[in-house]
Amino acid sequence: MSRGKQPSRKPEDDQGEVARADDGQEAGDEAVEIETGGKEKWDAGPLVKTGGRVDARALEKAIAESEEGEDDSEVRTVRFKLLRDLDKRLDKYLCDRITFMSRTQLQKLIDDGGVKVNGRPPKASTKLNAGDVVEVVVPPPPPTEIQPEDIPLEVMYEDAHILVINKAPDILVHPARSHNHGTMVNALAFYLREKSKLGGALSGVGKELARPGVVHRLDRHTSGVIVFAKTEEAHWKLGHSFEHRKVDKRYIAFVHGLVEPDIDVIDLPLGPHPSREKGYREKYVVRHDELGKPSVTVCRVRERYGKSSRVAEQQSGRAGGPAVSEGWKTSGISAVRASNADRVNEGGFSLVELELRTGRTHQIRVHLSHLGWPIVGDDMYGGRAYADAKGNVLIARQALHACVLGFPHPITNERMRFTAPLRGDMQALLKDLRATSGNALERPETPGATVDLSKVAD
Repeated sequence: MSRGKQPSRKPEDDQGEVARADDGQEAGDEAVEIETGGKEKWDAGPLVKTGGRVDARALEKAIAESEEGEDDSEVRTVRFKLLRDLDKRLDKYLCDRITFMSRTQLQKLIDDGGVKVNGRPPKASTKLNAGDVVEVVVPPPPPTEIQPEDIPLEVMYEDAHILVINKAPDILVHPARSHNHGTMVNALAFYLREKSKLGGALSGVGKELARPGVVHRLDRHTSGVIVFAKTEEAHWKLGHSFEHRKVDKRYIAFVHGLVEPDIDVIDLPLGPHPSREKGYREKYVVRHDELGKPSVTVCRVRERYGKSSRVAEQQSGRAGGPAVSEGWKTSGISAVRASNADRVNEGGFSLVELELRTGRTHQIRVHLSHLGWPIVGDDMYGGRAYADAKGNVLIARQALHACVLGFPHPITNERMRFTAPLRGDMQALLKDLRATSGNALERPETPGATVDLSKVAD
């Protein structure tokens, strides 16, 4: 069937209607039957795009209409019937079909019982065969209408095309399914409407997924410089620069232990944690199998804070730990280097500058933890909160800061470079480490380091 045609439909019994679609590929590759259930007959055609993909907006409309009645429990159930064998895992198959949900979200949906294969609870790794019926209770897509919210922003630069922000910690970049408010996108919508002298709006690219203007992201608890697009042209051109490695991204992090060597190219593939249990399925690990993706981080030591009696006492037996739990000995998945992990508990801290050659999820955090240098405050990967001599906790989140962002301006092509200074908890951590290290403070010469610490510490 060609891409331009709607899926054919045929009436069925009281369970709903069926739509048939190929995958938009060559004949023989894959075909599916898709059914939406419910007490009333729902037209599957508008819910399913050519190629069998669920239309997020059409599904949202159907759910909204169904909520006017008494029972909507079955309306959002979508059934896929496979007409051919597929050499594909269930979670990957659903990623191709329900594109407004991430693979992690779909894996959680599977774990929580929201997916059945032939009427039985499957695993995310279940392989699909001809005749299998996959039944999915599809949650509503995230809303696309962004509500402006008066949330403080530190604007570093703005023109008619882009906005550069020094992101605060503990704020999401854009709305997600369970977090529809309190994000940077909500804050920017308010800023552009009420405070900006230049006005304008965020780029419409990504608006259908509640991500207008979002070119790249930072983790919720990571602070630092991030750029947003105000026009579609700027959005696509910035995206091209990121994709083709024309962007210089430098991070700084405070880590447990006295990192060595001074310069290290960490070239270790990363992939999802093998356990789907709660507490592990959000994590990533070093994987030397088909799920490991090439990942490269250049680590340069900028300062070392030698152990004092206070530091040694604070760190003894509290930091470190592998990025893979002790119970996992799966082939192809690496545990932390034991020799380095032992050193973490000897005390001391380091300030490192990190250059990303790739951009995998949790890349910096996993690479550093794997080598035995977990980031301070990063409890997911073995780090611990930092307290001063009086026992006051100075930082309890991951001490990771996106310090420098350099890129060609999407319209003028002028090379731009922004350095985001430390604020709040990380600034307090830096001051305390320098003050308590005394003569044990080291500042090694590291070729290739570009972050001006005098600007960052201001």
